[in-house]
Amino acid sequence: MRHAVNVPIFDGYADPRVVAVLAAAAEQAGWDGFFVADHLLTDFGMVLPIGDAWITLAAVAARTERLRIGPMVTPLARRRPWKVARETVALDVLSGGRLVLGVGLGYPPDADFERFGEDGSATVRAAKLDEALSIVTGLWTGVEFEHLGTHYSVRPTTFQPRPVQTPRIPVWVGGVWPRPRPFRRAARWDGVVPMGEGLFYTEMMKPAEIRAVAAFVARHRENDEPFDLVHWGVTPHGSAGAVMDDYAEAGATWWMETLDPWSNGWSGTGPWPIDRMTERVLRGPRG
Repeated sequence: MRHAVNVPIFDGYADPRVVAVLAAAAEQAGWDGFFVADHLLTDFGMVLPIGDAWITLAAVAARTERLRIGPMVTPLARRRPWKVARETVALDVLSGGRLVLGVGLGYPPDADFERFGEDGSATVRAAKLDEALSIVTGLWTGVEFEHLGTHYSVRPTTFQPRPVQTPRIPVWVGGVWPRPRPFRRAARWDGVVPMGEGLFYTEMMKPAEIRAVAAFVARHRENDEPFDLVHWGVTPHGSAGAVMDDYAEAGATWWMETLDPWSNGWSGTGPWPIDRMTERVLRGPRG
């Protein structure tokens, strides 16, 4: 199992400079990956400063040498896929081939879609996600590509340069378990990031549920290429390693430690306890 930090780039973490320093510290502390949220607004009903995922990841890439980096996850339905293709290649080049593209439908639909006049229905977001993935990965190939779909069209176009990674940048797909459609989609790509139905983003699925996700994806995979199963959560001080081991045994290949203000004493008002949240990173993955 590999271990990553997942940073909600809100409040004190909205500053890309702060997050880049944190990423460098995470690399020194032995973490394998560093991922950031991609939201326009919060999903818990309050106004906070929010950073931009792509600008932040560029800062992180420039300050680190080894960490896998990426958005966790980006809602492709509210982005222009050809712009994402350009941005992801630039980040892959800047990082020396360390980018993972985490994608999903996007949440919450009312805040990140409908408030800005975009269709927040799950059906439309899912259709746009599938089309956008075809476009992004098609443009990554560096050869002439075209697409005519329901939501997007691309006339014959060639994008250069290609990503550093071959055959392409890995794609991880998020989804709510046990809804089957996101996991059938994920089985076509390189990894899955499940979240349990009705759980808050820091609440953990059970190891048995992770085992069920692994079995479901295995049944729907059409090749034997390596596949990542990412589980996120918040581990207690002193027993992080034991918790992670249970999920590794269930089939998780990545642990995504989410930095959470509430478990670090935040009451819901005032600044986030950034110093205490950062301490979790400095202790290292199993600290």
